[in-house]
Amino acid sequence: MKLQQLLSYTRKAVDDYQMIEEGDHIAVGISGGKDSTIAAALCVEALGADRVIGVLMPNGIQRDICFADMVCDHLGIKRYEINIKDMYNDITMGVQLAGIKLSEQTRINISPRLRMTTLFAVAQSLNGRVSCNSNLSETYIGYSTIFGDSAGSFAPLKNLTKTEVKLIAKELGLPMMLVEKEPSDGLCGKTDEDSFGFTYSVLDKYIRTGEIDDLNVKEKIDRLHENNLFKTQPIPSFPYENI
Repeated sequence: MKLQQLLSYTRKAVDDYQMIEEGDHIAVGISGGKDSTIAAALCVEALGADRVIGVLMPNGIQRDICFADMVCDHLGIKRYEINIKDMYNDITMGVQLAGIKLSEQTRINISPRLRMTTLFAVAQSLNGRVSCNSNLSETYIGYSTIFGDSAGSFAPLKNLTKTEVKLIAKELGLPMMLVEKEPSDGLCGKTDEDSFGFTYSVLDKYIRTGEIDDLNVKEKIDRLHENNLFKTQPIPSFPYENI
């Protein structure tokens, strides 16, 4: 994995495409997991710690928020902690008062959408932009929330598998306790791999080589990928040329 190429992309994303003016900020949602940690570290390496802002957004009590604080301390970046619990409660209560029963998946997806709204509020108020921390492994099987954690102004990890993201973390010299932290979305109470029913190593190998031993797992990955393609495609619209 060529770290310099990734750093060049990050600079290009904020300079060549004029997404941000010199001296402005990048807002990164910091969960304490490896993806947000590495996205923040890349921005710091490419732009400087003074231009990167960590935004911690627990929904009530986040038991492992100490890892998010550790990330900000290690990178030397300014942080803001904004608890989304009241916003979450207002939305869920409002929908229910309208007579709509919330599904479990709806409840899970509200938090990442609120966090993205919060990130953009912070970034816009500070004349900055938002980093999308999604990686290829999660995107491939739809393990993301459309208009939630899959949104942002630029996405440095979008085309990297979870395995490759870990390699970048090691090249950046990030603390191993953050690099090896068991991945979890912090929403459903399970680890990522518990939710999948297969490991990232199996998924990443299949994505890159097409090789997989368990045909049942292959079928599940293919089904998840096919069913979630809509998350990565533009919103369907009526084509102008047909008018």
